[in-house]
This record gives sequence, structure tokens and C-alpha cells, in this order.
Amino acid sequence: MTTIYDIAKRAGVSATTVSKVLNGYPDVSMKTREKVQRITDELGYRPNAVARSLVTRRSMTIGVFFQDHVNSGFRHPFLHDVIASFKDVVGATGYDLLFFSDLREDSATQGFVSRAKHRDVDGLFLLGVPRTNPGLGALSRSQIPVVSVDLDLFGPRASYLCSDNVGGARKAIQCLVENGHRKIAFIGDRFGTKPGHDRMLGYQLGIQEWALPYRSEWVISGDFTESSGYQAFQKLLGASELPTAIFCASDMMAIGAMKAIAEAGYRPGVDISIVGFDDISLARYVTPALTTIRQNTEEMGQRAAKELLELMNTSSKPPSVMTVETELIVRDSVCNLNRTKI
Repeated sequence: MTTIYDIAKRAGVSATTVSKVLNGYPDVSMKTREKVQRITDELGYRPNAVARSLVTRRSMTIGVFFQDHVNSGFRHPFLHDVIASFKDVVGATGYDLLFFSDLREDSATQGFVSRAKHRDVDGLFLLGVPRTNPGLGALSRSQIPVVSVDLDLFGPRASYLCSDNVGGARKAIQCLVENGHRKIAFIGDRFGTKPGHDRMLGYQLGIQEWALPYRSEWVISGDFTESSGYQAFQKLLGASELPTAIFCASDMMAIGAMKAIAEAGYRPGVDISIVGFDDISLARYVTPALTTIRQNTEEMGQRAAKELLELMNTSSKPPSVMTVETELIVRDSVCNLNRTKI
């Protein structure tokens, strides 16, 4: 097996110089660097990751914790897309991802900090972790570089990123109002997550902005799942009056609600309009195709990756709060009441 001593002998330099070249140290001339790299390639040498980490004090590994309400894992459409773009950016700089299994909240030894240290990762990426997780306090106080998505984690080395959920919800209400709707319901997770809370806030602000009636019986809890959207509309059937439109805080809830609407004898997108949030790939294929608020998952993953790389490479970098703009995607699930009155 080829070693750095074999490379050093053939290149006529010291093993220390070879090590510096392989680990990217700048204090080696370009001529020597090119010679060592050429001989390394000729001999087919591949540096041992463990040995390299002892020199650089880096494992070149990023730990990823992600959770979702339906335990769909990598199949979750939003999380999958964010992770994919995150991976592309950090992978281009030589980092690998280590995916942790779900946290066991009944054991202090299974917290974020202890598991990150046990696996010797250089930083952490969190997606979909609820605010109520008991391990977040220790993580926020630690010196581990961390970036979270849809989780407002504050700390000396903790940055977080989310979509403009408030602004996106207001766009949804504006879309419905411009199509003649004044009786608008809301289905969403109101308190458990930052996106749910912010989308509820955006709904309330939109209602106030357009001087629309707010009725508590039209505000139904859901947990971002298709089944909760289905059950939420069934609850709406018990209201003294049905709304003409519903803003759902996720596409999956909107799809569930549309199924319940159809089963109740109403036509989704005609009798009751629906606007979702996320723009998952399925949104364009359901019937009617879903009008929704698009999250820019590619930009979210890329910005999260760049932020974490900066935190890991610059100890003095202050944490950041990042917001990514949303976009209204108009399809077929919103009926124009202004047109039907003519």
C-alpha cells in the first residue's frame, strides 16, 4: 500500500511537505505542489480520512437531523428537496453528510450535542425539528456550528433559515380576495412549529388588511398531513356557515381537504376554493391542480449550506437569520367569484 513516505521519496521532498500539500496548506510552492500532486495521482494514493482528520482537526462530515410529522423520512417532498440542494453545495467542498436517526427524547445521552460529539461532525444541519425538543437548549448554548430550517434556534454558533411564511400567507389571502372571496377559512398548525405559527399570523394579517370577517369556527388545527386536512374540512361542515375558500398551511393538508370536499358533495375549486403552501410536485397533478405558495427549496438548501460552511470555517462569524421569498403559483383550485356574478 502506497504511503506518503513513498510519495516523498519519489518527489524528493519530506513527508511533512507531502502532508501539507494533501491537506491544503498554503506554505508550499506551486511547483512543489504540482509535482507532489502528480506523483500522488500516478501512485493512486488516497489519504486515509481518519489520519487526515488528526492533522486538520476536521472530519469533513456534517451531521443532519431531520424530523417530520408523518415519519415519511427521505420521501417527505419539502425536506427532500432542501436536503438535495444542501448536499450539492457542501459536497462540492468535500464534505459528506451523516444522517442521524430520530432522537430518543427520553434519554439525555441521545441529545444533539452528545451525538454530534460522538460522531465528531464539524457542523449540524437541522430540518423539521420541533421547538419543543428538549435537546435544543444545550445545542443553542454549545459551540457547534449549526444551521436550522423552519426552527428559530438562537445561539452563538446557530443560524436559522425559513421562507417568508407570513408574507406567503398574505399572498394567499390576497389571491382569494382578488377573486371575490370574503369568507375564508384557515387550516394549519397554529402553535407547534414556526412555519405553522407564521402562516397563521399571515392569515390573520390578511384578514385584517382586507377587512374580512374572522370567525373562530373557520380556524381549524392541522398538522401538515393529508389526513389532518381531510379531518379539518369535516369539522368545517359543522360550522353554521361554510366559507367560500380555504387557505391551507401546506399542500398535503390542501389535498386532504379537497378529497373531503368532494366526498361531501361539493366541487373543490368551484364550490369551495383552496390555496395551499409549499408547491410540492404533486400539487400540479391533483384535480383541480392546486393554487399554492411556492417555497424556493433550492435556494433554501443552497443558502443554508453556504451559511454553515462559513460558520465552520470562520470562528468569529456571527449567526444569521435568513428569509427566502415565496411565490404565488396560480392553477385551477380557486374560483373567480367576480366572474361568476357577471
